[in-house]
Amino acid sequence: MTKLFSLEGRSALITGGSRGIGRMIAAGYLRQGARVYISARKAAACDATAAELSALGRCVSLPADVSTAAGIEGLVADYLEHESSLDILVNNAGAAWGAPFDEFPESGWDKVVDLNMKTPFFLTQALHGLLVAGARDRPAKVINIASIDGQSVNPMETYPYAASKAGLIHLTKRMALRLIHDNIVVSGIAPGAFASDMNRDARDHADTVAERIPSKRIGSDEDMAGAAIYLASRAGDYVVGHTLTVDGGVNLAR
Repeated sequence: MTKLFSLEGRSALITGGSRGIGRMIAAGYLRQGARVYISARKAAACDATAAELSALGRCVSLPADVSTAAGIEGLVADYLEHESSLDILVNNAGAAWGAPFDEFPESGWDKVVDLNMKTPFFLTQALHGLLVAGARDRPAKVINIASIDGQSVNPMETYPYAASKAGLIHLTKRMALRLIHDNIVVSGIAPGAFASDMNRDARDHADTVAERIPSKRIGSDEDMAGAAIYLASRAGDYVVGHTLTVDGGVNLAR
């Protein structure tokens, strides 16, 4: 049982790993013994986070813009300079855009839907061979970070964000059924309120936000790390295609 949640000797690649939920997961994986590679569009931020997290274990910065095919190709090439296989992929990079219905721009729609739903598919596709190589002795893992806004409706006019996260939850199911044949387990996490640059209300007004949460608090780093460790470890090997809701009860309360 002591090894049930261990990630000792495992390699993990986390997109959007320089801040917020990605950073929480990276820190958790490092504490469980994984070798962690984080990617983010802004190289300086990615490098700085990797340097800070290296106090916990091996953490390598691989800056890339995974919203483009060229960025995905470059990230895979950079990862191959360090590893010949991949055990855990966390598709966390994402974007949000809010605007009134009558004014919502196509550029905002495309940016959000492409990064939140298209990128996880094509990055996983590009890394498929490395994941297969990592799945020889035990399952490799792909974890897609969705949102409770893809499960229930919030009052904000973030149309493509909600739609893309709902799509990602369904895509997780479809990918899971295909990739399990390669001993790759695909699952997801739907976070609620966690402090981040994307969720500034939770970051800047935690007490106010907590009043609307049945658990009466926003999520902590440990809450997110715990869920991600569970799915990535031996403990989560039999969780196929399911998206785990980590929100203190908000989705049910809605």
